[in-house]
Formats: sequence, C-alpha cells, structure tokens
Amino acid sequence: MTPLASVPRDLSLHTTLRGYWSEVARVAATIDLASLEDAAMALLSCQARGRVVFAAGNGGSAATASHFACDLAKGTRRDGPPTFHVMALTDNVPLLTAWANDTGYERVFAEQLASLAQPGDVLVAISASGNSPNVLAAAETARARDLVSIGLTGRTGGRLASLVDIVVRAPSDRIEVVEDAHLIVAHSLCVAARERLTACAHDEIIAQAAIPSRRTGR
Repeated sequence: MTPLASVPRDLSLHTTLRGYWSEVARVAATIDLASLEDAAMALLSCQARGRVVFAAGNGGSAATASHFACDLAKGTRRDGPPTFHVMALTDNVPLLTAWANDTGYERVFAEQLASLAQPGDVLVAISASGNSPNVLAAAETARARDLVSIGLTGRTGGRLASLVDIVVRAPSDRIEVVEDAHLIVAHSLCVAARERLTACAHDEIIAQAAIPSRRTGR
C-alpha cells in the first residue's frame, strides 16, 4: 500500500487544481502579443548594437530574472549566432547586501545600474504588483540613463507601467499565475530571439554563397 492510499480523495483539491490551471491557460491565451513583439524587437536591437540587457526582480521575480538571463545568454545560441550580453542584477549576493546595508534595499538594483549601464542598454524590470520599490527605482535610473526599459507586471501594471517603455501585463490578480506567466513570457522571448538570430545567420550564409568568387588574373 502506498502512503497516498490512506489519504481520502478530496474533490476540493481537484477543483482548486483545475481552477488554477484554467486560469493559467486563460492568461496565456489573452496575453498581448503586440507588447511581446515590441519587447522581442527591443532585445534584438540591443543585441545587434552590442549593448547589455539587465534584469531585476524580487522573490519569485528574482528567480525569473536569473532564469531569463541564463536563457538569453546561452539558450539563444544555435550553430554560432552571436550571443546576448546579459546580466541579472539579482545574482551578486555580496553586492546586493552591501548596497542594502549602505543605502537601503530600495537601491540595490538602481545603484548597480548607475555603475554599469550605458545609454542604449535594456532593463527588464519584473514585478507582479508593479509597485516593488527597488524595481521602481531601477526603472527610474534606467530612464535617467537613457536605457530602453521593459516591464513585466500583473493586470494593472502598478506604477511600473508608467515608468517603462514597453509593458507586458499578465492579466491576473493571482501572484502565482502572474509569476507563471512571466516565466512563459521570458521563454517565449528567448525562443523568438533565437529563431530570428538563426534565420539571420542562415540568410547571411546564403548571401555569401551567392557572391561569385573573385577570379585570379591571367
């Protein structure tokens, strides 16, 4: 007998699980693809110019920022297309704690951007509520330093929506579903970027093959 055999089935569990997955499916079906396309183009433009993509968030959004940085740096490469320069502002724990200790937790991302970011870089700011103080401070610093900013938020967008250039809203009020949607958004952006870079590399190879070789003189 397995341990679960002694646990009575509860219809409320089934209802809760089905309701959760139904909401995830609804959010996925209603996400604004136009804003996703704008975000993908901003990332590809940043890559083409050799600039840097920064990502930031708290809690589950911090995990998404790190995951996104990993996939954008490595997962977009296929048969040699150039990679992205990308950095998650969530990953250097000693630096985070130093800034938190000296200036306050609200400045842990903004101070990193002030030191590292250059005009034309991109910030991906992730906040399910759209109101995380340190993410808002990062968005304000990005605007002051002429970065392109992409915000991943929940249904309302919070204050973040008015501070970024491109906002991608996950239309749900449940934080877990919003965080699920943000990871799906991140994956979709990485897949779209990889496919575009691969197609461009293939077209370049075809174009070079079509150029007649220069004949040597007699």
